[in-house]
Amino acid sequence: MLRRLNTPEKIQAYIDAVPQNFEIGGETCLSVREALDQRRALCIEGAMIAAAALWVHGEPPLLLDLKATRDYDHTVTLFRRNGCWGAISKTNHPALRWRDPVYRSLRELAMSYFHEYCNKRHQKTLRSYSAAFDLRRLDPKSWVTQKKSCWDVGWALDAARHYPLITNRQAKLLRLRDPLEREAQKLRNHQPPRRK
Repeated sequence: MLRRLNTPEKIQAYIDAVPQNFEIGGETCLSVREALDQRRALCIEGAMIAAAALWVHGEPPLLLDLKATRDYDHTVTLFRRNGCWGAISKTNHPALRWRDPVYRSLRELAMSYFHEYCNKRHQKTLRSYSAAFDLRRLDPKSWVTQKKSCWDVGWALDAARHYPLITNRQAKLLRLRDPLEREAQKLRNHQPPRRK
């Protein structure tokens, strides 16, 4: 399966088509094999699938952790073209998606997510980004093939060095999302299952 996904664009198209993991039975951090078998993924699960696909084709399996305050963190898969960074991203919303490889630094790439990274109270919440995290630092069994949730990946990302994007003084100046942005955020790629 992963051998067919030989470009970041093909990987992103595949990740977009994988249904959202709504964690109906509780929180998960599925390995690549489990996410592929169950045909569902959250951002970190999609990021690991994308990283594994890049790795199969000889590219490093790199993740970037975007850390938020009063919100969920987000994880993307990094790739480079002509010395510039891009990102593959699994999300169910119009925000926090794919980034073309045009960013000269990881900070520049992370800042491209800043404006659209908002919580349900319409506050801009992105505060820091990690160094590129190479999944080859972990045993492949722990994130590619294991049956149980691979929380070690999330913990390792949390423990990685993070760099601030804004100061506390700047955070106090942030404007809430406007009504049009709020409306756009209601769009979904995959609809959650109906409650019984």
